[in-house]
Amino acid sequence: MSAVATVDISRWYAGGADADAVAAAVDESLQRAGFILLTGHGVDPELSRAVRAASREFFALPQSVKQRYSVPVGGHGWIGPGAEANAYAEGTETPPDLKESFSLGADTATGEAEVDRIWFAPNTWPAEVPGLQALAEDYTAAMRRLADDLLALFAHALGLATNPFAALADRPTWTMNINHYPPVSVVGEPEPGQFRIGPHTDFGTVTILDREPGAGGLQVYSEAQGWADAPWEPGALTVNIGDLLEYWSGRRWPSGRHRVLPPQSHAPEEDLVSLIYFYEANHDAVITPLEPPMGRVPGLAPVTSSDFIKERLDAITVS
Repeated sequence: MSAVATVDISRWYAGGADADAVAAAVDESLQRAGFILLTGHGVDPELSRAVRAASREFFALPQSVKQRYSVPVGGHGWIGPGAEANAYAEGTETPPDLKESFSLGADTATGEAEVDRIWFAPNTWPAEVPGLQALAEDYTAAMRRLADDLLALFAHALGLATNPFAALADRPTWTMNINHYPPVSVVGEPEPGQFRIGPHTDFGTVTILDREPGAGGLQVYSEAQGWADAPWEPGALTVNIGDLLEYWSGRRWPSGRHRVLPPQSHAPEEDLVSLIYFYEANHDAVITPLEPPMGRVPGLAPVTSSDFIKERLDAITVS
């Protein structure tokens, strides 16, 4: 039995006893592994397929063309191979992750130059794939709505009378990474200890993942089962909480630890694309952790969202 529960969020939308049952199942699954598999979310699967197809057009471009859109980790544009090693966030030195990404994010400028440079930079769109912008904007709008619904559900699961996330994430920072995991014929044989994405946790409140199943796919860590393949079913979305929400919950819910395996010897030409929406909070939100009995650790100090996230982004950047 998977440590990750399958949750039908349409039952949450229905309200009443169904909503209470869903909230209880969410609390149990997040305590086990920081993950749920989400069904009933209403996001059009055709939109996901269209975004994935357009992004494959971009990734198929020559490297010299993609280089025009190159940005550092945390930027909006193309993040090429060798730029990240996610396991560094856990203090584990590994070879760079076997992936490339196209990244976009919140571009709702505040008027404060330094804040906007880091958190609300304009998005860069490849002229060679003109359809990508509209598709990605439609997709991220759907993800924003779903992320807000998930935070409301999580507040209920935490037993809160009101939803604090409504005010603390009303002009949030967020990032969407479209990750491409190329085959061995492109990236070469993996080095010892090398992953498509090394073991890590995400940094924000909630991550929503639309993924393709594969031999070199997603694994989730739980205390009870260790590393295990993440459950998958057509149309479902994989949801995990990040470090900020773990802290917010008073460490009741562990940030979902996960990794993406390297290309496997029995499927060396596997080629996967994942759509990953990372949701955070307002850049200046002050997060005050829950105290016991709902929280697990008393006396945790408040933190500012942007400081908390930036420290972790810097840790995974390969210098």
